[in-house]
Amino acid sequence: MNFTISGHHLELTPAIREYVQSKLERIKRHFDQVIDISVILTVDKITEKEKRQKAEINLRVKGKDLHAESIAHDLYAAIDALIDKLDRQVIKYKDKMQDHQHDAIKHLPEEVPAAT
Repeated sequence: MNFTISGHHLELTPAIREYVQSKLERIKRHFDQVIDISVILTVDKITEKEKRQKAEINLRVKGKDLHAESIAHDLYAAIDALIDKLDRQVIKYKDKMQDHQHDAIKHLPEEVPAAT
């Protein structure tokens, strides 16, 4: 699994990096077939007093790319909201994949026992 984290107009501290990695453990716990994770953290200055913190993530799993983004006044709050959104997407994708596999097994032709 490849993991990249980058910051725009923001210096990535080890504390932020560890916080993102610890939150991503929740995603890995639900779904372990992750190929690539790319996290982008951004700070936008709208006015002198107001700052907007944005967190984006692109998660590549087998057969699908998942994207989520979150905006908040605090970077840690933006990361928390981002992980919540991504967690819901991953669970939905995992359920959909399990349903398809279950349906495929159900539609297999039944073997007829040979009569002698």
